[in-house]
Order: sequence, then structure tokens, then C-alpha cells
Amino acid sequence: MEEIVNKVAKSGLITLDLSTWLADESFIEIDLAPLLWQGLVLREDEFRDWIKNHDWASYQNKHVAVFCSTDAIVPLWAYMLVSSALVGIAKTCINTSSAELRNMVFAEKISAFDLESIRDCRIVIKGCNEGKVPDFAYGLLVSKIQAVVKSLMFGEPCSTVPVYKKKK
Repeated sequence: MEEIVNKVAKSGLITLDLSTWLADESFIEIDLAPLLWQGLVLREDEFRDWIKNHDWASYQNKHVAVFCSTDAIVPLWAYMLVSSALVGIAKTCINTSSAELRNMVFAEKISAFDLESIRDCRIVIKGCNEGKVPDFAYGLLVSKIQAVVKSLMFGEPCSTVPVYKKKK
């Protein structure tokens, strides 16, 4: 009987699974709409009282997206007060949507990726991620790593699409 050989395991391919890159990150939203007087106006004194008395502990080490779900015009200082309250508590606090905040954190992770860990390696960027990875992240990662890798593929180690191969 002939031994079954796992060619994928012996290939030396390194798989980068972007869907795991935010696994340890927590995201939370603060919607300012419930704090508006009659759903239209932010009253400074009441808002400052809310800032002062709000329990900020639940935001510890989380990425916080602050937004207003209504069409009300919220002054920028309101977002700044929330950010100020979260300094030293939250990882980040940004006046944006949750989706945009996730994109920003993805971009930071890609920017901080250690290129030496994959220098002259054959890389597969895993393709199946069930929508956990924003589309832009793939192009950003390619532009970050292509200069140092031997080859770059997309998909699964058993079925890849070639993206780049270093010329000899």
C-alpha cells in the first residue's frame, strides 16, 4: 500500500488568514441619538452630565465607534467629549460607523505586519472568510508584502490562484 503524502504540508506554503486578524479585538458603538433633546438638539449641560455620570468601564480595551443614527446635526465637540472620556480606557474612539472603524483597525494591523516573518516565503492569502474581511484589506496586504515574498497566491493551499511570483 502506497503511503499518502500531504503535498500541501510539505510545500512550505505560509497561509495568511485575514479573518483571524481581528479575532482578539472588541468593537462597540455609542449612538448619540438617544441623548438628543426631542431627537433634534444636543443640550450641552445635559450631555456633559451624561459624560460625567456614564459608566465607561464597559468600554475597557475596546474599539469604540461614536455616531448619531438620526439626521440631527451633532456638534464636533460632542464627539470630542466622548473621546476624551475614553482616553486610557478604550483602545480607540472614533467618530465613525462601526464598519469604518473595523476597516481602520484592519489597515493598522496590515501596516504593523512584520515583513521579516515572511521574507522570501511562498504565501497564500486565504480566500474563504464569510465576509469577515473587508475587500480593501486584500489589496492593501498585497501592496505591503509583495516586495518581500517569493510568491503570492490567493485561495486555499490545495487550490490557489497565482497573484505574484518574484522574477529570478
